[in-house]
Amino acid sequence: MKTPQQSPTELQANLQDLGYISDSSIATTLFLAMELHKPLLVEGPPGVGKTELAKKTAQLLQTDLIRLQCYEGLDESKALYEWKYGKQLLYTQILKDQLAGIVDTSQGLTTALSQLQSFNDVFYSEDFLQPRPLLSALQMDHPAVLLIDEIDKADQEFEAFLLELLSEYQVTIPELGTIKANREPVVILTSNNTRELSDALKRRCLHLYIPFPTANQEASIIASQLPEISEELLNKVVLFVEQLRARPMKKLPAISESIDWARALVLLNVARLDKHWVEETLNVLLKFEDDIQLIKPDIEAILSDLDTSLIRG
Repeated sequence: MKTPQQSPTELQANLQDLGYISDSSIATTLFLAMELHKPLLVEGPPGVGKTELAKKTAQLLQTDLIRLQCYEGLDESKALYEWKYGKQLLYTQILKDQLAGIVDTSQGLTTALSQLQSFNDVFYSEDFLQPRPLLSALQMDHPAVLLIDEIDKADQEFEAFLLELLSEYQVTIPELGTIKANREPVVILTSNNTRELSDALKRRCLHLYIPFPTANQEASIIASQLPEISEELLNKVVLFVEQLRARPMKKLPAISESIDWARALVLLNVARLDKHWVEETLNVLLKFEDDIQLIKPDIEAILSDLDTSLIRG
């Protein structure tokens, strides 16, 4: 694992070198989370770079990214561990003849029980344990980045299950006891705010909210991913998207969709954003037909209202 960053400013610059454009608030909170060994809860609308922050952090630290994607009904058998039942059954079959022989040759039931108890209890041991993402992160011999993605999609019961890991970097398995982290991972949780998270979970984490970027920030992000885009087209794309985000749509366009739209326009050799090309490519930017139909009648008006001044300074 790479040496930790010396300051939030250095961290911000290094993230930018990897193509992640952050502000001082993001860099400072991430820096503190790593230095204080606290989990980081990152909230904000979908598509603002929450998951990407975890990916770039792992890349920056030159360590493994272990990702747990949350969903309704997620439980510890999918998140923490499960038993290798097939291997346990095979072990049972192997022992069957040996156990029968012990009972047959023993001088009475008491002696047989004494001999059986002398066998190591390996049926519920780490040999038969299948680690899932949470346990895998604790068992790494170097600090990994553990991404618990979209925690708001999981149930409140799963939130409660996470509290021991978030506060002590350990988990308890009934058959084995408490397993502590070999090396504490950098834990990043993300939430799209589809439901309110518990106070207990929030208390254990540093909090970071990432909103949609400003026009200048988004222009820098797109330019870093698409350096061949012209200044004029970049400005129009960013300002057009900014106008859409002010409208009541089912799904506001995310940064990733802005990048995809800009990339599509460059691929089509669009030099100037006009009504024709917006209509032809709007499905790249918007994911719901209702949103597309909502915007189509206003395309000309939006384009005429765009400020053509340079937004990147």
